Amino acid sequence: MSETTVIELKNVTLSYDNARILDDVNFKLNNGEFAYLIGPTGVGKSSFLKLLYRDVVPDHGKVRVTEYPVNKISEREVPMLRRRLGIVFQDFQLLQDRNVHDNVAFSLQVTGEKPKFIKQRVLEVLTMVGLSHRRKHMPKDLSGGEQQRVVIARALANEPRILLADEPTGNLDPKATKEIMELLRTINNRGMAVLMVTHDYAVV
Repeated sequence: MSETTVIELKNVTLSYDNARILDDVNFKLNNGEFAYLIGPTGVGKSSFLKLLYRDVVPDHGKVRVTEYPVNKISEREVPMLRRRLGIVFQDFQLLQDRNVHDNVAFSLQVTGEKPKFIKQRVLEVLTMVGLSHRRKHMPKDLSGGEQQRVVIARALANEPRILLADEPTGNLDPKATKEIMELLRTINNRGMAVLMVTHDYAVV
């Protein structure tokens, strides 16, 4: 794997309950690239992402993310691997009992960052996604597009090298979808690799 490659799969096979989900997959994503993983529901797109953050391990083949040989690392190393990845889910997964600021701060607190740094970093990423003025609001007070912006801010908080977006526009209206896609493109233009899973060819 070269220094510019941040994700690489070699001859990867994955099965669930004796059903072949991925068969001899080869894939490479370089630093700064924006790639789409496209296909209808149920073909294994989310399983592909799970391989990257080691929620599952392949039956055969090799998975590497940045410097980590994912299918060979110990359980102790998995949190460090996941810090290399910012993950954006379709269904937001925000903490409903915390405001916007505290939802983003939580991802930094669990990694042991100091309060002064957390306060500064949360404001930085909320400004980046255009929500610094909404930092005291609760998730229920936000639109779907705004909630997804909070999720993206949270994903960026630990300064990952790669952003994984799993159907990030699946629950959004066309206007919010356009705004989220523009935001992802801006993030990519700043140098971060982005891998987006979608079944929506119109978005691509």
